[in-house]
Amino acid sequence: MAPGRNRGWLLRLVIAFSFTQGAVSMARPAVSYRALALGADERAIGVIAGVYALLPLFAAVPLGRRTDHGRCAPLLPVGVVLISGGCALSGLANSLWAMAMWSGVMGLGHLCFVIGAQSLVARQSAPHEQDRNFGHFTIGASLGQLIGPIAAGALIGGSDMAGSSALALLVAGAGAAVSFTSLWRIEDRTTVKSRTEQGDRVPMRSILGARGVPAGIFISLSVLSATDILTAYLPVVGEHRGIAPSVIGVLLSIRAAATIACRLVLTPLLQLLGRAVLLTATCLLAGVLCAGIALPLPVWAIGLMLAILGFCLGVGQPLSMTTVVQAAPDDARSTALALRLTGNRLGQVAAPAGAGLVAGVAGVAAPFVMLGALLMLSAGVALRSPGRSSEGRAASGGVRRAGPSLSRKSDI
Repeated sequence: MAPGRNRGWLLRLVIAFSFTQGAVSMARPAVSYRALALGADERAIGVIAGVYALLPLFAAVPLGRRTDHGRCAPLLPVGVVLISGGCALSGLANSLWAMAMWSGVMGLGHLCFVIGAQSLVARQSAPHEQDRNFGHFTIGASLGQLIGPIAAGALIGGSDMAGSSALALLVAGAGAAVSFTSLWRIEDRTTVKSRTEQGDRVPMRSILGARGVPAGIFISLSVLSATDILTAYLPVVGEHRGIAPSVIGVLLSIRAAATIACRLVLTPLLQLLGRAVLLTATCLLAGVLCAGIALPLPVWAIGLMLAILGFCLGVGQPLSMTTVVQAAPDDARSTALALRLTGNRLGQVAAPAGAGLVAGVAGVAAPFVMLGALLMLSAGVALRSPGRSSEGRAASGGVRRAGPSLSRKSDI
């Protein structure tokens, strides 16, 4: 099967990713509530949230190198097993250190699934279908982010916070396992490159030295850190302000729904404003809105702010991905995107840990001010990043063929 001839595999991949992402999005706030019920303070919440990204921090580049020239599909069931097991065992854990460990397993599973799925989309999409297929892929992830927090909020609450949050984690594990039903015969093995077709590896120094790659990595890191800390710390803010877990779940889902809406209209926005202006404006506005969450606002105002914030955050990931793809050497795009993913995971380790320290000193709302400053800094980086279009690169010969070297990975 040549790339682009049959998209049934893409639909099944989107379904599987919706379940796995939904499980993770349900588990992340549930982990925070269960940790609080077990006696965690703000610092401990930050550490547990950071451990989620610790193992992926070291595994991203090796897995990216592997998927450049190997099969993609085996990473998908491995990821599902780790996600499902990490969720369920987090629900059964009775100590904070055990919750942190299983949170790390969950994060490693998510990384395996995302790298395998993104490489699969890149390899089995014709060049003219890449933007559309990756757009569908990220919308599937956003659907999981929309449903997961609502499900968590519906299950968590009442006087037995430890028991209800444990139940939510067990349900999340079962939900992730459902994705197995969509993974059969999902990869066309004829698209895998033979060893004779594999070129020499481009040194990491050359990849990171390409103008635009560091900018794309930093912007992606900032946006993903904002999304992660919103997910981990909004429940803590809700506890301090007397907002019910079910309402927090709805608020987080409003953010996810706005991200879906953004990605549906991303193409016309790019045509209207251009990549640099759109990235700069959305990062700047997101920074202001993140800082605004620290204010003692009513729930309806927080919901409105999260809707606009979710729309702005929906821009950063796909456009930073394109920035890295266009800036990287032609034979090292997959590795460059793996480095971008490593940057994301570094942010997921450092940002929650930093947020925990800030929250312990200045209060639970202070991490959102820190996020606002980070996003405003990324707006300045976006303004200076290269802005060539993908069409222009194709015309200049930068895009030569479909396959692993064109893998435009988008982690949410």
